[in-house]
Amino acid sequence: MDISDTQRAILDLIAARIAEEGVPPSQAEIARALGFSSVRAAQYHLEALEAAGAIERVPGRARGIRLLRAPRPPQASLDFNGSAGSAEVLELPVLGQVAAGVPIGADIGSDQVVLMDRAFFSPAPDYLLRVRGDSMRDEGIFDGDLIGVHRTADARSGQIVIARIDDEITVKLLKVGKDRIRLLPRNPDYAPIEVAPGQDFAIEGLYCGLVRPNR
Repeated sequence: MDISDTQRAILDLIAARIAEEGVPPSQAEIARALGFSSVRAAQYHLEALEAAGAIERVPGRARGIRLLRAPRPPQASLDFNGSAGSAEVLELPVLGQVAAGVPIGADIGSDQVVLMDRAFFSPAPDYLLRVRGDSMRDEGIFDGDLIGVHRTADARSGQIVIARIDDEITVKLLKVGKDRIRLLPRNPDYAPIEVAPGQDFAIEGLYCGLVRPNR
């Protein structure tokens, strides 16, 4: 099947969405996921995929896409370094949930995997966490969003971090003072969290972008 890397990434996206939700993405969703500036670009690539015999489009249906061939040869595989037939595509596991409010359990163990354009994130994330709560709303992070997490134990004051406090996970703005560490919400309805001396505290990663599922 003679298709471009971008078209192969679109096939991956279609296959993943059908597996996860039972329906293919719309042209607008494809354009958004691949970073196209217009829906017309997505339409162009879908036309090319149909001409190559990879998909069939059903006229008059917004999500009328049927996969006719596997998105990639069986020996090819995605990896977490972003090689998905295109260096621009990442396969990100959803490992659990994180509180944008008071800390909640991480609930690690989801089998969900999401294919995303590399351009959505900086730096490249290692995994996704689902946000619960609205304490980071002024940073544009809302309940139900999937946030990308770059795994690291190092962070600077002023960065948005995913932190662990006594085995609970939260996402907040890190503020490091001379004698204290605070985790600040970005919603005035919530109070800052001050890390007490001797409290079990660790930085789990840096926030590096988000995915907003369709509501």
